[in-house]
Amino acid sequence: MANLREILADNLRKNRRRCGMTQAKLAEKAEVSTHFIAMIEIARKFPAPESLDKIAAALGIETWELFAGPVSPETELAWLRQAVLNDIERVVAEAVKQSITKIFKDTPGMGNSREMA
Repeated sequence: MANLREILADNLRKNRRRCGMTQAKLAEKAEVSTHFIAMIEIARKFPAPESLDKIAAALGIETWELFAGPVSPETELAWLRQAVLNDIERVVAEAVKQSITKIFKDTPGMGNSREMA
């Protein structure tokens, strides 16, 4: 049976991934260090209640959800599906942004405001 630190570590990692966040992004939103998030995820640190509340809020969940026991395979599958969808959305958005930037750079009169004058 997993101890409380291991349950917290697992739930933090799963919820962070479900939200499509890196450790750095979660740390920024929760106003803690990236190293601290990493240490929690490997069960080396155990945060104070105030930090737990900030982390849960950054993940959009209730604090108690960080300590919930094992979940059903269906729930795990739903979380995995959401994580994959978030990753796809992020990759597509970045590709579109890069494509639009390239189009504007390569189109005469679009990439440089001095060309239009």
